[in-house]
Amino acid sequence: MSALFSIAWRSAWNRRFTLALTVFSIALSTFLLLGVERIRTELRENFASSVSGTDLIVGARTGATQLLLYSVFRIGAATNNISWKSVQALASHQGVDWVVPLSLGDSHRGFAVLATSPEYFTRFRYGDRQSLKLREGKPFSELFDAVVGAEVADKLGYHVGRKITLAHGSGELNTAEHADKPFTVVGVLARTGTPVDRTVHIGLEAMEAIHLEWVGGAPMPGVKIPAEQVRKFDLTPKNVTAALVGLKNRSAVFGVQRWISTYTGEPLMAILPGVALDELWSVIGIGENALLLMSALVALVSLAGLVSVVMASLNERRRELAVLRAVGAGLRQVLALLALEGAMVTVLGVALGVVMAVLGIALLAPWLQSQFGLTLSLSEPTLNEWLLMASLLVAGWLASLLPGIRAYRLSLADGLSPRI
Repeated sequence: MSALFSIAWRSAWNRRFTLALTVFSIALSTFLLLGVERIRTELRENFASSVSGTDLIVGARTGATQLLLYSVFRIGAATNNISWKSVQALASHQGVDWVVPLSLGDSHRGFAVLATSPEYFTRFRYGDRQSLKLREGKPFSELFDAVVGAEVADKLGYHVGRKITLAHGSGELNTAEHADKPFTVVGVLARTGTPVDRTVHIGLEAMEAIHLEWVGGAPMPGVKIPAEQVRKFDLTPKNVTAALVGLKNRSAVFGVQRWISTYTGEPLMAILPGVALDELWSVIGIGENALLLMSALVALVSLAGLVSVVMASLNERRRELAVLRAVGAGLRQVLALLALEGAMVTVLGVALGVVMAVLGIALLAPWLQSQFGLTLSLSEPTLNEWLLMASLLVAGWLASLLPGIRAYRLSLADGLSPRI
């Protein structure tokens, strides 16, 4: 066996330039396969971790997916709001531990504005029940304080102390601005990889304050209430968009959900975030299927390239193989030699590809997080990644047997005297 290994090593070293290209091709294929698989896995985990630690999301009666979209992902609009009286009734339920109201509808330079209570910063969880952390500053405490997400701060260059104005309605093009009531950025949240990064947070009373002179979604003509006078008014919210609910005992979740659905004050509904996220992913999961298809195509192309490279190099080795056959090497020895050489090349290529993937994740993770909000982490390979690496190793070894069979079928005379 050592002699066979020595022959394989010397033969490979004599063709080191060609085999180096093959190794690089396998490494690149491995890098692409593992990279696509890791992005696919992390994309789903990032999506599923947008909210955690919340037992129920309560809103006006609508579709579960729609309620999840506007309350968690800030996409779309609510069909109706829920009254503050209903929020108070929900908070007083014996099975409810805490309630965090959410009020949406305004925006700032294309980013959603979320009005909520200070408890939001301690109760909201994402990922593996991770709490929100401030990169700088503090949560809002004064009426016109604002806390911005990491992406808002990074894209707009905001820091603590910056003055900003909010616009009525969503979207980037807003002509109705609350310019007479500017806010001061008092905090910047650490990046989470969730919609929180793309949100401007203010207090519920602040949302009421900037809409004192608004009726039916439009400002009242000739009415202007200066910012220094808004505290003279009752700023208790009249209604909110939705509410996050935490229970004292999670086993009571279906009982509380049933109580909400039969609430007589107004038509409400409550959804379980995890179930709603699974339903939503089943709708938009076509992206995951596309990445799976891309992975399969990359694997197919890489294996086809490996076979073609090995087959193309066979003509360079016809004299070498013919000499081995002339001195008594049989089919087993020829196949074993080529299989050993193919295994060496494949193992080296896969190992190099794994190193490239690790370095790629380490170097690109900060950029992907800052640009796309996608969090990539260096962790142990998943089962699918192990299977991909094993498949490449087995496929590379099997591919090396094809030229061996063809080489054995070549005649000895043709091998010793190749045609020119």
